[in-house]
Amino acid sequence: MRFAISYSTAHSGVDPDAIAAFARHAEECGFEALYVPEHVALYPGAKLGPWEIPPTLPFADPLDTLTFVAAATSRILLGTGVLLLPYHHPVTLAKRLATIDLLSRGRMRLLTVGVGALPGEARAVGVDFGTRGRRADEAIDVLRLLWEGGEEGVSHAGEFFAFENLCSFPKPSGGAGLPIHVGGSSRAAARRAGQRGDGYFPGGALTRAERAAQWELVRSSAAEAGRDPDALEQTRWGTIDMTGDRVEELAAQGATRLVISTSAPDVDGQREEMSAFARRFSLTAPALT
Repeated sequence: MRFAISYSTAHSGVDPDAIAAFARHAEECGFEALYVPEHVALYPGAKLGPWEIPPTLPFADPLDTLTFVAAATSRILLGTGVLLLPYHHPVTLAKRLATIDLLSRGRMRLLTVGVGALPGEARAVGVDFGTRGRRADEAIDVLRLLWEGGEEGVSHAGEFFAFENLCSFPKPSGGAGLPIHVGGSSRAAARRAGQRGDGYFPGGALTRAERAAQWELVRSSAAEAGRDPDALEQTRWGTIDMTGDRVEELAAQGATRLVISTSAPDVDGQREEMSAFARRFSLTAPALT
C-alpha cells in the first residue's frame, strides 16, 4: 500500500510558507505524493450533494500550486484530486503538464481528472454541462496524442477539438506521456477509467456494494478495450486516524494507494499528525521530528 496526502487551500489557506512547510514535512515523513483539488470558479448556491459550498473558499490553481510545491521539495510526487478536465483545453494543458513534469524531474505522475459537478462552473468557462463527459474522453486522447507526437506533428479531428500537424514540445521527463488517473463517483467515470485511465480514484459517498460494482466495471471495461485490468491502480480516500485493520480492509477491496488529509487547523498540528501517521505505518523516511 502506498500513502499520499492531500492539501486543500480551501481549508488550510494559501499562505506560501505554510504550503511549503506542509509539503516538505510530508516528504520527510515518506508520503508518496501530495494531491491538491480544483474548482475553477464558485458562486452563491453552488452545491455538492447536500453541501452548499461557500463561494469565497480560496481554491488555488492546482497546477500552479504543484509547481510551487515542486520547487519547495525534491522527491514527493505531484497529484491532482481532481483536475476538472473538461474545463481545460487539452492543447494548452498538455504543455503545462509536460513542463511541470520536466521541471520537477519527473514528479507530475499522479494526475487525476474528473468532469465536475457544478453546472454554473461549466457555464462560466463555456462548456456544455451535458457533454462534459465526452469532452473529457476526447481530451484524454488529445493529451496522449500530443505527448506521443514527434517533429512531424500529429492531427486530430473530433467533436470538440481539431488541429493538423501539431507539435507539442517539450515532452514530459523521459520522453513518454504521463499517467492519467480518473476520479469520480459514477459508473461513467468507472468506464472511463477502464477504457482510458491508468487508475481509478472513486469518490467518498459510495456504498461498499457500489464501490465493488464500479471496480468490476473498471476492470471489465479495460478488458473489453484490450487493456490489462491488472495494470490499473485503485486510489482511495483514507483518514489521518485510520487503523491497520482499515488499511487491510481497503487493500482487500483492491486499493493500492490511500490519500489522507490532516485535520489540525495549524501547521504545527498538521506536522504532528503526519509524523504520527508515518510512525504508525512505518513509512520509509528520514528521522521524524
